Amino acid sequence: MNHDLKRRFLTVVVVFGAMIFGMVLAGGLDLTPSSISAPDEPDPQPVSTQSAAPAGYPSFADLAESVSPAVVTIEASSFETSGRSGSVDPFEFFFGPRRREGPPGDDDEEFRSDSGGSGFLVSADGYVVTNNHVIRGAEEVRVRMGNEVFDAELKGADAATDLALLKIEADDELPYLLLGDSDQLRPGDWVMAIGSPLDLTNTVTVGVVSAKGRRIGISQETSSFESFIQTDAAINFGNSGGPLVSITGHVIGINTAINWGSENIGFAVPVNVLRHVLPQLRDEGRVRRGYLGISVSDLTPRAAEAFGLGSTSGAMVSQVQPGQPAEKAGLEHGDVILEVDGREVANTRELIDYVSNQGPDATVELEILRDGERIKKSVDLAERPSAAGTELEEVEPDESGIEWLGLRYQNITPGLRSTHGLPEDAVGVWVTEISSRSPLYDEGVRAGEIINIITEVNGQEVESTEDFEDAVRGAEPGSRLRIYIRRFARGQEAQPLFVFPAVP
Repeated sequence: MNHDLKRRFLTVVVVFGAMIFGMVLAGGLDLTPSSISAPDEPDPQPVSTQSAAPAGYPSFADLAESVSPAVVTIEASSFETSGRSGSVDPFEFFFGPRRREGPPGDDDEEFRSDSGGSGFLVSADGYVVTNNHVIRGAEEVRVRMGNEVFDAELKGADAATDLALLKIEADDELPYLLLGDSDQLRPGDWVMAIGSPLDLTNTVTVGVVSAKGRRIGISQETSSFESFIQTDAAINFGNSGGPLVSITGHVIGINTAINWGSENIGFAVPVNVLRHVLPQLRDEGRVRRGYLGISVSDLTPRAAEAFGLGSTSGAMVSQVQPGQPAEKAGLEHGDVILEVDGREVANTRELIDYVSNQGPDATVELEILRDGERIKKSVDLAERPSAAGTELEEVEPDESGIEWLGLRYQNITPGLRSTHGLPEDAVGVWVTEISSRSPLYDEGVRAGEIINIITEVNGQEVESTEDFEDAVRGAEPGSRLRIYIRRFARGQEAQPLFVFPAVP
């Protein structure tokens, strides 16, 4: 019995001693905190001066508290007659339908259309940025800040970038946000979206930059300038026009669109786009851009191989508009623009941005590749016009075909030309059917939605099915064809295509 008690006593002593030794060792290695209380958080910086990122994991609460006072709700109203417009608004796919109030039925009855969104102040004297689609067509615009509502004046709008600038008058200076640098963003950077989704004001969502340079095809007007920031910070109807901010509190984007049928995919206009257009919106009410009068596309590896280039840098001219600066300077479709004013052109985005930023009446010098030779062309720019939409039309199937191309095609008859409103200079081979196995299918050519007319193969004009077949069959095995396709919809010419199938 005494032996058992002695063993128990020794066990207790050993365990207690081990505990004391462990605590001393941990203290010596600084493995235990000196205090369990959290360190004092610094006071939030003023909205217009915050510039330092919080140490360690970002304090989203402090960030939201400092930024929110400069974020506003936009209320826009217009008054329309029932049934006045039967057109489809492409923006409703991305932003939802406008709220309409009023009696249905009678075409002479007027009803009110209300829409809403978000915005943010960019100056202490009341300049507010939002999306163009939030206030587009509105006859009355109001800005709500907390419990105060201000009538807003539209100072300027730009459909191409979907941005608008409003002005409100207040007795005191207003809180505002500083603009950051969206070029410095990297996928994975923290961002916060603030706005009024579904009329829920000052809603904060947090995520990261998912990608940059996204094109989503909102409309033809925006298509040339789309280079969205993609984020997984939740953006919903009503967030449009609100700020996307970095953890330093700087605006790095303007929340603009969502992707239907998916979660956590939202898009924002980069703030550097706003930086460029803001002075013109404030001073002139609109944005004037330089214009070449061409349609361009990026070079794919296939296209680069077909043109004999060692890289995909450059912009391929697919269409030259009659009477516009590029045609006057002697540019042709099939040219590849390699440099502008001595700057290498990496892609179409760089070319469009550079030329647009020069403004109308400027002159740019282009270095182009044509038939394997580099030549220079000076172009006197014009002012870029607004884009207009086109609709699509079905075509009729018909006869000839080349098996490996997976196409059926026919000559253009006078009857087809008249029926479909094709211009007299649209000469070539009409593609009537295309197999889903066709190499042209992978490059975006479809039948049944738009009229496709093959007009050139390897720079040689095609006037008939015989011309087309001779050109294709005369190409060397393993080479790439350069096929030029003009496209039409309801008598209007759409953007043409170059395709580069490999000859088996």
